[in-house]
Amino acid sequence: MPYKYGAFSFTSYADRLKLIDKGLLVGSSDLWELTLDGKAAAGFDDDLRRDASSFASRLGQMRGKELIAYTYKHFPYYAMNSEIADEILSHEACALESIRQIKPASGMAGLATIGYEGKSIEAYLNILLKDSVTVLCDVRRNPISRKYGFSKRVLASSCSRVGIKYEHLPRLGIESSKRINLGTQADYDDLFGEYFNDYLPKQKNDLKSISSWIQSGERVALTCYEADVSQCHRGCVAKMLQSSSTDLTLSHL
Repeated sequence: MPYKYGAFSFTSYADRLKLIDKGLLVGSSDLWELTLDGKAAAGFDDDLRRDASSFASRLGQMRGKELIAYTYKHFPYYAMNSEIADEILSHEACALESIRQIKPASGMAGLATIGYEGKSIEAYLNILLKDSVTVLCDVRRNPISRKYGFSKRVLASSCSRVGIKYEHLPRLGIESSKRINLGTQADYDDLFGEYFNDYLPKQKNDLKSISSWIQSGERVALTCYEADVSQCHRGCVAKMLQSSSTDLTLSHL
């Protein structure tokens, strides 16, 4: 993720804490080092050892600002939200310009949809950033997930850290009992037909909220689980919003 100090991975950070807890990594904030149990569990083969040695020989001696500057110059996308780029690259005008050029332009107000199925939290948020999304609207009735990063509290926090507002509108969700035994596309179509025709028109306040965000200049992404929008009710919400605004732009991320 392009975070305030450069590249950062929420998943990697959570994994590191878990590995420390299990005694596989040394509990230090300054370095990543396997314990003896960790080395035994890793089971390095010759190819992995060779790759690790090559990486260490190229970058292992870099520390602090030197390592950050290397990252910023070689991977400018991850520096676009950095709060220290001007300091780190104070004598690197070309590198600073590369960072400015790679930052996505402010997007047009409009509507998008996205599912998190098959995505890491980093891949998911990078898609939102590259599409210039400013508001993520969670339309799950129960915003919990066994997949790291997508339960409400963690997702809202991650969005906030990269400058995206998070809103949860649970009344736009579908009861889980109605989603049992959906086997074919026809099953989904029947469910969503009832949802679109009978249920959604009663959710005027929530639909009005989304419309007002867009009208105020926000780029809103509706989110739920399914990767395929034809098997997710967020597509119905988007269709309903489009039906009340003929000039609303819509994209499926």
